[in-house]
Amino acid sequence: MRFRHVVLSGAAAAVAMAASMPLDAHAIWFAQRAKQLAFIYGVGADDLDAVKRVPLVNSITGYDADWAPVKTSLRIAGPIPLVDSESPVAAVAAVMNYGMWSKMPDGHFVNKGRDEAPGSTFSERTIKYAVHLTQPLTKPVPLLPGHSLQLVPVDIAIPQQMGAPMRVRAMYMGKPIGGVTILSDYINDPDAAGVKTAADGTATIKVRNQGLNVLMAIYDGPADDKTKVDRVEHSASLSFVLPHKPE
Repeated sequence: MRFRHVVLSGAAAAVAMAASMPLDAHAIWFAQRAKQLAFIYGVGADDLDAVKRVPLVNSITGYDADWAPVKTSLRIAGPIPLVDSESPVAAVAAVMNYGMWSKMPDGHFVNKGRDEAPGSTFSERTIKYAVHLTQPLTKPVPLLPGHSLQLVPVDIAIPQQMGAPMRVRAMYMGKPIGGVTILSDYINDPDAAGVKTAADGTATIKVRNQGLNVLMAIYDGPADDKTKVDRVEHSASLSFVLPHKPE
């Protein structure tokens, strides 16, 4: 199966934009804003400026119910990037490479690798991923190109009631991975300790909200270039909405 990626910007623009942004534990996900699907950058209830970070988004992809590609892009609408697609999507996904960051002795982070930040005490690359399901699944969620870390439902049927157990699996480089931290409610409880995935990559969480659910997987992976970073931090969201009672 082929998947189409819509690349939003060049590397030079992304680097320039990243230079003014501090390192943090923020992530990306999708959520409805004024009945439209928006691209969100933040942590917890902090819905931060996603527009200025759009140049750092490497790809935005849309899929129909059979996971066939649907041409998809981001459109800036005032302070919010909205998802545009040629036809309705059953799922949408994004990848953001937030670049390399080094911590200096004074605690300040600079947007450089260790090789360009003499005296730095720690360096890492941060990459953020997001998958949003806009409707109940009819087929398993496949592994998506470009998503080195991905959180997928184990079962096709996602529970439709708050408090119900849900099994998820963390996939890293196409294989199940243990020891990944899973947060069940990144918006309302981002400081939770979370649960760790077992050796087969699975974990069981409880669906937290009868509305928007943003699950987050966090994994500190090995450095892709030890001359520049000590590790690569991956954060991957899986979001979906449970229906409420009719009004």
